[in-house]
Amino acid sequence: MDSEEDSFIKLPLPGGSEDACPETTPEQIQLEIERCKELCSALEQDHAELQVDREDVEQRTQKLKKERELLHKNFERQMSLNIDEEKSCQANIFLAKEEQNRLSQEKQVLKKKLEEVRKKAVWEDPVMMLPALPERKMVFKGLVTNKEDMNKLVLTPLVRYALPGGSALITFEKAEVAQRIIEMKEHLVELSCGDELEEIDRCQMRVQAAPVDILLPSALEIGLTRSSRSILLSDLPSVGIPEEALLDKLEIFFSKVKNGGGEVESREFLDNTGQVVLTFVQDGVAEPLIARGHIPVLIGKGTYMLKVSPCMSGDVTNLPLQPSRCPRTVLLSGIPAVLGEEAMRDTLEIHFQKGSRRGGEVDALAYVPAGQWGLAIFTEDTG
Repeated sequence: MDSEEDSFIKLPLPGGSEDACPETTPEQIQLEIERCKELCSALEQDHAELQVDREDVEQRTQKLKKERELLHKNFERQMSLNIDEEKSCQANIFLAKEEQNRLSQEKQVLKKKLEEVRKKAVWEDPVMMLPALPERKMVFKGLVTNKEDMNKLVLTPLVRYALPGGSALITFEKAEVAQRIIEMKEHLVELSCGDELEEIDRCQMRVQAAPVDILLPSALEIGLTRSSRSILLSDLPSVGIPEEALLDKLEIFFSKVKNGGGEVESREFLDNTGQVVLTFVQDGVAEPLIARGHIPVLIGKGTYMLKVSPCMSGDVTNLPLQPSRCPRTVLLSGIPAVLGEEAMRDTLEIHFQKGSRRGGEVDALAYVPAGQWGLAIFTEDTG
C-alpha cells in the first residue's frame, strides 16, 4: 500500500529547484482538488457527448445499412424486371415478325384475289366494255357542211373486251364464215398436224364457238356550260415566237384594266386548234370583252385583230346503249393449255382457215392461255 505521501501531488516550488521540498499548504491542495474536479467534469461531459455521438453514428449506420439492403433488393428486383421485360420484348418482336410475315403473305393473296376480281368485273360488268370516249377539248370553228348534221357528233368507237384464259378471238375476212363456225358450236381441232395419221395417233381438243356481243352507244347527250370567267381567243397570228412567249404577251395585254381586262388566273393553248383560253380571277371581266367581238392586240411589231368568243365546257349527260354483234368475229372457249402460246395460235389459225372444216381466210386471231387474262380492243369495222 502506498504511503500517504504518494497520494499527494507534488507541486513545483514557486522559486526553487525540484530538489527543494517545502511543505505544501492546504490552500494549494484545495486549489489542485478543485482544478481536478473541473477537469473530471469536463472529461465526463466530453464522454457523454461522445456517447451521444456514438449512438447517433450507430443509428445512422443502421439506417444506411437498411437503405443499402433496400437498394440492393430494389436493384435485384429491377434487374429481374429488366430481364423479364427484355424477354417480353424479344417475344413481342418475334411475334411481330411472324405477324408481319403473315400479313405480307395475306397481302399477296389479297392482291391476287383483287386482280382476279377486277378482271372478272371487266368481264361480267357491261359498263366496263363501253366505248372509250375521247377526252378532248373541242372548239366550234363556225363551219357547217350539212344542216342535217348540225346536231350530230361523230365518234370513233373503241371498245375494250375482256378475254378470259383458255379462250381466243378469231376474225374472218367474210361474215358468212364466222356465221358457219358459230352455228357448228363445237369443233375438234387437230393438234398433231397430220391428216394422214392413224386415228389412234391423232391428238385432238374440243373448243366451243360463240358469237361476240358488245354494247355500243346509240346516242350521246352533252350538257354545255358557258364559263363566266373565261374567254376564247382565235385568229392568232403566226409570228414565229414560242407558245409560252405568246401566252405571256396575251396575259400582259389582257391583265391591264385600260384594255378592258383584269388579273389572269390561267392561260392555255387548245391542242391542234391554234386558239387560247384565258381565265380571269374575277367575274364580270369576260363578258364585256366577248361583247366587243374583236380586239386589236399588239404582238411583236404588229397589231392583230383577235376574235374573242365565249368559252363553253361540256359533260356527257346521257349515253344510252344497245347490244351489237360483231359479224366477222368468233369467241373460242375451253382451250386447254397443251401447247405453247405461239404454237396454239398457229394451230387454231391452220384449223379454222381450212375450207374442209367450213372455215375461211383469217383476218386476225388473239389467244389467251389458261390462267391468264387479256383485253381485246374492238374498233369500227371498215372491211
